[in-house]
Amino acid sequence: MTASSSRLRSLRDHIRWAVSRFHAEELFFGHGTDNAWDEARELVLGALHLPYEIADSYLDCRLEDDERDALQELLRRRIEERVPTAYLLGEAWFCGLPFLVDERVLVPRSPIAELIDGHFTPWLADEPKRILDLCTGSGCIGIACAYAFPEAEVLLADLSFDALEVANQNIERHDLEARVHTVQGDGFDGLPGQRFDLIVSNPPYVDAEDFADMPAEYHHEPAMGLACGDDGLDLVRRMLAEAADHLTERGLLIVEVGNSQVHVEALYPEVRFTWLEFARGGHGVFLLGAAQCREHQALFRSRVSR
Repeated sequence: MTASSSRLRSLRDHIRWAVSRFHAEELFFGHGTDNAWDEARELVLGALHLPYEIADSYLDCRLEDDERDALQELLRRRIEERVPTAYLLGEAWFCGLPFLVDERVLVPRSPIAELIDGHFTPWLADEPKRILDLCTGSGCIGIACAYAFPEAEVLLADLSFDALEVANQNIERHDLEARVHTVQGDGFDGLPGQRFDLIVSNPPYVDAEDFADMPAEYHHEPAMGLACGDDGLDLVRRMLAEAADHLTERGLLIVEVGNSQVHVEALYPEVRFTWLEFARGGHGVFLLGAAQCREHQALFRSRVSR
């Protein structure tokens, strides 16, 4: 912040100033917003515990000195250190639900939210009784699924103990301890013999080239939640090889691979993946049914990196 920031007094002053500085400093927006205005509004209002949808008349309210000092420190960190807004606020929204987040987990942003909001229509034949959120991170996908399917048991699995600590906090925050549980393990390793009607995963899938080129904001996130080998598919290969052993007869596997879709299609040209489309934006999410996972299991196993 500069000395001129001492003249910023109202909410509107800070939002306007932040938009100008975000543009001037060429910040990257990809953790819940895609433009400087939304990012500035989210950070300024969130820092003061005010709702994003607050009436514009409130934007002319003047800040107390301590509020202004705290807010300007957050703006400085967003600009100079490129810390994502969600980490600065300690909270992110997914499927209309608030989640605790910090630098132990990725910031929630998966297009899978749109599938959850639509109850996975038309893909799910019946209401799922057991759901697995594999590589859960903050737990946002699995917890949102628990809201969408109030009778389902949901497991949140991750290799990272740190991530599972955050996921457990979010389970408690949403009062879902009775039917949402965490499991530690590498891929399916912590789930021997268990089967699910729906397996949803946003695993690490960024290839080496994309990871090296990612904006500074992404490097505040845990690398193990993003990068996964030269083509980004080290974990996805294993998941495909083992999925048939963990799906019920009519179960579904849904996996986000983002830009690594091109690597999936090149590695498995024999497999007819269903690539899902999103009205709200997003790409690189495939769907396979249990029958396809069984049909191609030998192929999937033959292409696991060793």
